[in-house]
Amino acid sequence: MTSAASLPLPGRLNTLVIGGRMDADRALLTPRGELVRGCAQDLAEKLARLPAGTARVDVDMSGVYFMDTAGLEFLEVLRDHGRRWSVPVTATRWNGQPRRILELAGLDTTDPLRSPAPEDAPRAVSAVALEREERLHLLQEEVEQLRQAIASRPVIDQARGILMATYGCTSDEAWHILREASQLSNTKLRAVAEALTASAEAEGAPPPEEVRAALSRALARRSAR
Repeated sequence: MTSAASLPLPGRLNTLVIGGRMDADRALLTPRGELVRGCAQDLAEKLARLPAGTARVDVDMSGVYFMDTAGLEFLEVLRDHGRRWSVPVTATRWNGQPRRILELAGLDTTDPLRSPAPEDAPRAVSAVALEREERLHLLQEEVEQLRQAIASRPVIDQARGILMATYGCTSDEAWHILREASQLSNTKLRAVAEALTASAEAEGAPPPEEVRAALSRALARRSAR
């Protein structure tokens, strides 16, 4: 049986699907997709449907390629299940962006559910807790930057295409022109790309003066090179 979580961005097709199978009294769960809002509830429902007598739960996270702070709620559901039923629970094989989020949160990237050794317990309650609070802010910033990059990519690709078609430059050159224009005009890269693509439309307004001047300078520098 599978379970689908909420979409992270409007119009995207990616969901979280939680597969699973039993091996004797051991449950192996295999999430696939993204850990976003709603994933913790889906996991709780999946765990509630495990057969009576399940003595162990192992979660293979290799199929998860994106997560935001909702992923930490996902881990809490797993911890609570292990405590409630007094069974071992693991969440292993993290990679890519989710692994980076675990690092920022100060969690064990091998298995964030693994309990600290007894001699590490005082630090786990004090220093690690404080570190995680600080790192959570960095985690939220990194996730937001990634979301913005995903949302900005289509318009930036369109702007690169316009530059390539108009000035005969390569994709890399178009990227450097946009980035340089962004820096010269002190304007966000996405705003520069939006202004350029809007100006290319029928009856589209020209880019703002500062963006137009910055694009001209960036193009002139390319010609000089």
